[in-house]
Amino acid sequence: MSYPLVVLFDFRYDMKNIGITQRFISLWFVAFALLGTLGNVAGAVPEELRICSDPGNLPFSNQQLQGFENKIADLIASEMGMRAAHYWWPAQRGMVRSFLNTGRCDVLIGVPTGYDRVTFTKPYYRTSYVIAYDQTRDFSIDSLDDDILKTLKIGVHVNTPPHGALARRGIMGNQVKAYPLFFDSQYSVEDYPGRVVEELLAKKIDVAIIWGPIAGYFVKKHAAPLAMIPLEGIENRIPFTFKISMGVRKRENELKAKLEAALQRKQPEIQQVLEDYGVPLLPLN
Repeated sequence: MSYPLVVLFDFRYDMKNIGITQRFISLWFVAFALLGTLGNVAGAVPEELRICSDPGNLPFSNQQLQGFENKIADLIASEMGMRAAHYWWPAQRGMVRSFLNTGRCDVLIGVPTGYDRVTFTKPYYRTSYVIAYDQTRDFSIDSLDDDILKTLKIGVHVNTPPHGALARRGIMGNQVKAYPLFFDSQYSVEDYPGRVVEELLAKKIDVAIIWGPIAGYFVKKHAAPLAMIPLEGIENRIPFTFKISMGVRKRENELKAKLEAALQRKQPEIQQVLEDYGVPLLPLN
């Protein structure tokens, strides 16, 4: 998962109120495909660590294994003496109910810590929504309460914490361009998560307030001169920052413990992967 998409991660953290969907995984209505072979041959092939993955949700995962969750899955599987086998299913289409809980896969790489539909590991990174804007413009922004926001065109994913926060400040209507939170890479290519950043770079909007891992990835991809201001704290009982864990089926405590041990040992490498993808990281404690 990983959007509290937003999360961003369906990155929904309570999950109706926040719109952080377990996309911090992703969205497709397609038949699942299998990467890797089923079954082992007398020890010749390492045991599979079966990863529940969205097939088209960069920067988190895709079928070409280009996402940072794909890379982290490989690190953890290798540390456990296994190999990562990705089982594809769109996150917004009931990833936990239809895929994880039915035994088609065993591990979600990115879920908000505290997500009550799974047994979650200790968190392995923490990030937030961010305010992104062009540093070459003649304004600066430090928070959602800056008056300048009332004069600018703002892009935001619909039904996310920043979307609600803007509405509570009277910033709504034509001043706000709301982008779809859910993305189907087969049927709605134009709604890919990075579209809001690319429209910011094209000056179609003045500011983007979106999930940090999405902003950071597309900013880095385009080598863009954008400022990214993290949103921290809680507003109306809804947080802007989230700790991210791995998730397994309820009561799968043995697998959880093995994942936590591997996460602890591979934390430096995981940190490097996240930094390579431009994920804005906050202290875990």
